[in-house]
Amino acid sequence: MARIKCLNPIAQVGLDRLADGDQMTEKLEDADAVLVRSANMHELALPEGLKCIARAGAGVNNIPIDECAKKGIIVFNTPGANANGVKELVIAGLLLGSRDIIQGSEWVSANRDDPAISKTMEKAKKNFAGTEIRGKKLGVIGLGAIGVLVANAAHDLGMDVYGCDPYLSISNAIRLSRYVHIVKTNEELYRTCDYLTIHVPALDSTRGMLNKAAFDQMKDGVVILNYARDILVNDADMAEALASGKVRRYVCDFPNPNNVKLPHTVFTPHLGASTQESEDNCAVMAVDEINDYLANGNITNSVNYPAASLGTARKAARICVAHYNRPNVISSLTALCGQEGINISDMVSKSRGDYAYAMFDVETPVSENFKEKISAMDNVIRVRILTPAGEA
Repeated sequence: MARIKCLNPIAQVGLDRLADGDQMTEKLEDADAVLVRSANMHELALPEGLKCIARAGAGVNNIPIDECAKKGIIVFNTPGANANGVKELVIAGLLLGSRDIIQGSEWVSANRDDPAISKTMEKAKKNFAGTEIRGKKLGVIGLGAIGVLVANAAHDLGMDVYGCDPYLSISNAIRLSRYVHIVKTNEELYRTCDYLTIHVPALDSTRGMLNKAAFDQMKDGVVILNYARDILVNDADMAEALASGKVRRYVCDFPNPNNVKLPHTVFTPHLGASTQESEDNCAVMAVDEINDYLANGNITNSVNYPAASLGTARKAARICVAHYNRPNVISSLTALCGQEGINISDMVSKSRGDYAYAMFDVETPVSENFKEKISAMDNVIRVRILTPAGEA
């Protein structure tokens, strides 16, 4: 039986998938697992018993990833679960960035008491003339789950689409339309495209990546869309680019005190994944990740540990070890099993940067003393022993 703490409301369709016997808890210090959406966890004291955190969404900048890794707490996200919802809003953003739809609508509201509005609007509408997106060049920075959907949809709308992603996965490459032009650098997108949309995670390496140096390389009158994170754009440099006309319009889903009053902007209040379908998809995926990890030790879609799976735990015991990615850890683990007369029937060992994860299915039960011996080994962070009856 596991205890689950929700730091934000999670769609009921996801909570309904929690394993039989699992219980919700109001106290973080009692939790085996946490479900979170936007709550800031950086200032929270993470309890020793916390095993995993699942973010019902893609971005994880509200979670202390490195601290969790050092404690053997697996952090999951739900890539692709909200991708369609974000994609649809990006397409709306393309239209809002090319046509003065909002300003035109505001004019109608301001003049709704005019009995001659049918005539006066014919004179006023020239003030809201825009451009069509068909035939224009769109640059997609980042071809993950959302970027691929945006690129394909924009092509279907008649745009000439270019994309850049040095980490493009095989699965996303397969889903990408063959009509999308792949370039090697963002600078090629800057020089080429009339519209730019950014879909990369918020990391130290991407913070402020759209800045004066980037704007100087872009075409005059470029339209920029940001449905990823506000910190990807340098607000001060964006203000100068908008004032000079280098950027014709900035469409962003992340208003903040530094950008919300800038001219030639369109803001929405972080609506990218605010659809019922996206919230349901994220909740289902997050709960499924927690269930599989707690019951079987399998890791899928973690942002701080490698993916690893041995399927359903059916043997006498499954030994799961989170450890630092150092030499001799696996050989020491297997040697200890040999010394204790424990036969390993199957195993998997994966690494990711400074951290690694190993799983061993064994044919005989293991003792608490054996678990303590593993825990005392150099570079071992956390040990879990899973049995058909539950965690030992």
